[in-house]
Amino acid sequence: MTLPHAILPPGRRQTAAPPIFLSPGVPMTLIPLRLLLFAGLMWMALAVSPGAAFAQDAASVAPIISEFSGKKSFDETEATVRKLAATGDPAVAVALNALAAGELFYRADGSVVIARGKADPAEILDPYTGAPLGTAPVADLEKVRVKNSIRVVVADALGTLTLGSPDPERRRAAAMNLFTSATPEQVGVLDAAIAKEEVLAVKLRLEQARAAAVIKSDRPVAEKLAAIDLIAARGDRQSLVVLGEIRSAEASELTAAATAAAEAIEQNITLWGYAQNVWYGLSLGSVLLLAAIGLAITFGVMGVINMAHGEMVMLGAYTTFVVQEAIRTHAPGLFDWSLPIALPLAFAVSALVGLIMERFLIRFLYGRPLETLLATYGVSLILQQGIRTIFGPTNREVGNPSWMSGAFDVGLMSVTWNRAWIIVFSAVIFFALLAALNRTAMGLQMRAVTQNRKMASAMGIRTPWVDAMTFALGSGIAGIAGVALSQIDNVSPDLGQGYIIDSFMVVVFGGVGNLWGTLVGAMSLGIVNKLLEPYAGAVLGKIVVLVLIILFIQKRPRGLFAQKGRFVEA
Repeated sequence: MTLPHAILPPGRRQTAAPPIFLSPGVPMTLIPLRLLLFAGLMWMALAVSPGAAFAQDAASVAPIISEFSGKKSFDETEATVRKLAATGDPAVAVALNALAAGELFYRADGSVVIARGKADPAEILDPYTGAPLGTAPVADLEKVRVKNSIRVVVADALGTLTLGSPDPERRRAAAMNLFTSATPEQVGVLDAAIAKEEVLAVKLRLEQARAAAVIKSDRPVAEKLAAIDLIAARGDRQSLVVLGEIRSAEASELTAAATAAAEAIEQNITLWGYAQNVWYGLSLGSVLLLAAIGLAITFGVMGVINMAHGEMVMLGAYTTFVVQEAIRTHAPGLFDWSLPIALPLAFAVSALVGLIMERFLIRFLYGRPLETLLATYGVSLILQQGIRTIFGPTNREVGNPSWMSGAFDVGLMSVTWNRAWIIVFSAVIFFALLAALNRTAMGLQMRAVTQNRKMASAMGIRTPWVDAMTFALGSGIAGIAGVALSQIDNVSPDLGQGYIIDSFMVVVFGGVGNLWGTLVGAMSLGIVNKLLEPYAGAVLGKIVVLVLIILFIQKRPRGLFAQKGRFVEA
């Protein structure tokens, strides 16, 4: 057989080779080379085919499954479950699931089967493949006894088997679950999983689970010390649980290393705890900023103490509820767009109510703060009762769109998407409002009225119109705040009452009418509140903050950033 010259190396030509005989008188050159190559590949494929591998796995697993046969103790059953998990064969999940469900039985001949249903004779299945084996009289079947502790071990075993899942997230979750329940028998399975793992994040979790298994094994001290270092690098509360067994043992080199690692982990947890509280404080501060920023505008420009401001927030939240109900009924596919749709509507509803309040009530009470306070408080009660009459007194469900659901971890800190988006949303509203006040004609007129109302009026600015538009703007922003608050708080007629006092504290602390002061005040109060809560509790923490603000105002009556204008000069 002569090969084409095209597939030979350059400059070389094929020469005749001496014939090789397969049998006397039959030279190999008479057999097509391609046919031999094809036959060799087919033989290799058959040798490693799933059927061959399946036969080998079934042969090795069958004796372990047969150990369930007979009147075994619970400890023996648990040991058999761990042996099955140590094989790493995903097919053993059939027997383990049947065991947990109380469907695993053994017969007089020692064979183990799965039996389902209450019919007699019962349908029986193979415990490895799940294939039907026919039927058997119920009297010939004896159930393998289980209890809750064995079901827990089965769940851990099934978690081990998912280490071979094609989904990286499932493999990572399995490794996470194994960390506190890993046994010495699983070291081999974890070694095999680590060797073939390509995703670094999953590989790290597998190595940590292996370290937890090594600590419980009889491996050399040096390997256990390396495992302790790896667990210490993880640094979470589960690591303390794993190290606890060594710390409680007799004094040794391992005990000292585990104690030192545990102390370092506790310090790490404490630091991350502070970071978590700061995050909670920032999210609370963003909520307070949304609730207070509209109040800062109306109070700063008009000097009106609006006790119905919280109800503007509540109207925005109920607008969101109405929008979501309409979408659920008529266009469920648009649910993820419910908040963008609700934002302009909530602004319009609250702004309209605010405009009506200013035109028909507040404008007759300028310069009379006590009467204004009482009148707006009466409006707040009317609005609350109106909402109770229309929607009822109970909480209403406002759902989270998919992009605001769930959470992610930053170190040992959990960050929820809804609060993360609220922080971003607060920043966008803040800077948009700042630009509007400094870059638009309406904003310049509002600032002019704030600094000197009489001079602004003399320059041709219609101050009553500015007052009305300012009150509508502040109320509309409160409505937007209600859209955000509906994602983290109960939507009820009392929603706004929980934020009105805090909003006034933010405005007074930051400086009346100053947006930057409102921002600093909201974030400061939010963080201080959350840092005090673990030590003083939520209620006492708020009291402490209130006392601190009163003491601060004694020194700086105008707040952090004093606003220059007619109220300062008055």
